[in-house]
Amino acid sequence: MTETTVRPLAAADEARWRELFHAYGVFYETDFPDEVLDRVFALLLEEGSGIDGLVAERDGWVVGIAHYRSHPDTFTGGRDWYLDDLFVDPAVRGSGAGRALIEAIAEKSAGTGGSLRWITADDNTTAQALYDRVATRTRWVTYEVRR
Repeated sequence: MTETTVRPLAAADEARWRELFHAYGVFYETDFPDEVLDRVFALLLEEGSGIDGLVAERDGWVVGIAHYRSHPDTFTGGRDWYLDDLFVDPAVRGSGAGRALIEAIAEKSAGTGGSLRWITADDNTTAQALYDRVATRTRWVTYEVRR
């Protein structure tokens, strides 16, 4: 059985990251212009930018990406962790890559006094099947202001 390995995103991952992040955008009906992809990838590699990235590999091939960040938590005085983006190549969904990425971030958050949270679209039932196994669904409703 092929193992999934999780490691930090590296500069050498850029081409595959672009493919996967573009596919993530298509899934959410969002077109990422090249300049946005350039900025996001640079932020992910920039030490201290506030956002980090991980990749999941199977047989040396990047099959999944996750972007996350940490910030002070006003409810605990510890650190909260937020999973911004998670995407696994549809060809390997169900292989454990998504779970491995979530678990890697959860491990980083362990002992920091906060929790790991994320949102997903209400119709993303495939992802929710995984999320319901690895986390607790909350009662929080998300609002957004765009200007």
